[in-house]
Amino acid sequence: MNTAVITGGAGGMGLATAKLLGHDHRIVIADLGQERIDDAVKELTALGITASGVVCDVTDEQSVRDLLTAATSDGNRVRTVVHTAGVSPQMGKPDLIVRINALGTVNIARAFLPLAQEGDVLVNVASYAGHALPAILIPFRRFRLAESDPARFVRSLVRRAALVGRKQHAGFAYALSKAYVIWYSERLAARFGARGARVVSVSPGSFETAMGRLEADHGAADLLKAAALKRFGKPEEIAAVLAFCASEAPGYLTGTDILVDGGTRAGR
Repeated sequence: MNTAVITGGAGGMGLATAKLLGHDHRIVIADLGQERIDDAVKELTALGITASGVVCDVTDEQSVRDLLTAATSDGNRVRTVVHTAGVSPQMGKPDLIVRINALGTVNIARAFLPLAQEGDVLVNVASYAGHALPAILIPFRRFRLAESDPARFVRSLVRRAALVGRKQHAGFAYALSKAYVIWYSERLAARFGARGARVVSVSPGSFETAMGRLEADHGAADLLKAAALKRFGKPEEIAAVLAFCASEAPGYLTGTDILVDGGTRAGR
């Protein structure tokens, strides 16, 4: 059976996606906490899904490599990686946000690329925030440092985020980190395409997850004022998009971002 690795898969949109992909994939949940992983695996198993879990820190290259090694043990093929792991502005300082959201995505891509085969796919979770910034504020040239000089890359994005002042520092760093995920996913397409594989990023708006509720009083709820749909999205709704992208059905979909924001960008 093909394997789907889902980072940040112990809750929220990651777990909801696992429930969909689990119908025809073996699921490997990756998360930071063993207890959370055990609870998620138990829930999936109760649904008849073949699931296991691995503790993984996406900011640690070796930890990510170990995750993929575990997922491919006993000759299993990882057909898709759905990378939902990330942190929001209220969950850490700017440097941590950039390291987890941006460099974590680099580590996942680097580990999966050598294993990718015809029909495989990497799905990265970005954010509406990555679309909300004016292009002039996004340091695209500095984005190239993420692979060649990660420490300098982090410093550069943190400095750029500081332009808005301390109160909005973390929020701006978050938006920059997600803009990077969109940019990087586009540029990965050719590398994965050379192996017959795909890369897609998906940008959620405001959703009813633990992270979404944490941000509700810090701007996420305000976005609904402009949105076409005046409500938070449900985890199952974003999971449906992630699972579709990760499936074999959209075999010609790669190198692009899918915005799932309830019409927020359109409204603004």
